[in-house]
Amino acid sequence: MNPRDIQTLFDFDKWATERILDVVATLSDEQFSKNLNSSHGGIRGTLVHIYAADLVWLERWKGTSPTAMVKEHEVPTFPMLKDQWSHLRSQLEAFVQSLTEEKLQAQLSYKDLKGNPYTQPLWQQMQHLINHSTYHRGQVVTMLRQLGVRPVATDLIAYYRGLKP
Repeated sequence: MNPRDIQTLFDFDKWATERILDVVATLSDEQFSKNLNSSHGGIRGTLVHIYAADLVWLERWKGTSPTAMVKEHEVPTFPMLKDQWSHLRSQLEAFVQSLTEEKLQAQLSYKDLKGNPYTQPLWQQMQHLINHSTYHRGQVVTMLRQLGVRPVATDLIAYYRGLKP
């Protein structure tokens, strides 16, 4: 894994998240916050979970290990979530752009939310974050369908197809 590959994955993640958020922006507050009995309740809970994980991992990469994730009640509205995520996305982009091959290959230690220590190459942690987001965006697609809302394609291949040669 090299800096260009990681940049591509994070560009894809931003693209896919923005596409989902554009659809979610059309929902009523009731639909956005409705408990759909998914792993994080509903659309709001799942999106807050993705955002919170992004924040936790960035903090780990910067040298601190958070002990808790942002909770759903701390980001109660869609505009608040979108604004906070946009700010976080800027920080993530700056971090990703600063990466070198050496930094990506380096072993990076952190503690999980329970305090358990781990050490893995940075690139593996970063790939995990993209995979995590993709998984949960898929859950949001299912919930949108449950609400009768047509979702958008967020597959990696759709992202690649949209790139200009």
